[in-house]
Amino acid sequence: MTTIFGLSGSLRRASFNASLLQAAKGKMPTGAELKIGSIAGVPLYNADVEAEGVPERVLELREQIAAADGLLLVTPEYNNGIPGVFKNALDWIGSGPGADVFKGKPVAVIGASPGGFGTIMAQTQWLQVLRALQARQYHGGRLLVSGARKVFDAEGTLTDDAMAEKLSAFLDGFVNSIAG
Repeated sequence: MTTIFGLSGSLRRASFNASLLQAAKGKMPTGAELKIGSIAGVPLYNADVEAEGVPERVLELREQIAAADGLLLVTPEYNNGIPGVFKNALDWIGSGPGADVFKGKPVAVIGASPGGFGTIMAQTQWLQVLRALQARQYHGGRLLVSGARKVFDAEGTLTDDAMAEKLSAFLDGFVNSIAG
């Protein structure tokens, strides 16, 4: 069984990216499962706090990432870039003792946005961060969900069949790149 750990980069309850992550859970290929985590509760990064001890929430996320075969980052795009709360969480996870959980870890990035360009700018910026963390980036395609208000219903369910097929194909490719 291939296990993927997924994180949404939004804290909003009705987040399109949390909805996309939930949709991904239901579209995982046979022989794979998606475990969903949360960046909620990760404090703002502060090296003084780190020197006193890494926060428990950060340690939990490190353990969850380390236990998974791959990592799925589901990123919003704020002002054409990476959301601060998401970058902050990965900065914590990737800093200090025991922070090598990204090294060689297969990582894929997808995202949803109400705008017309999806999350292309944020996804591109994540490439730099993931390279610095020495993650094994998945380059088998992109999944950009633009016009998210038309793709998800009011409850956050993915209702667009074409997008559901694209999501399935993306996840198949990512899981096969790990298991392959």
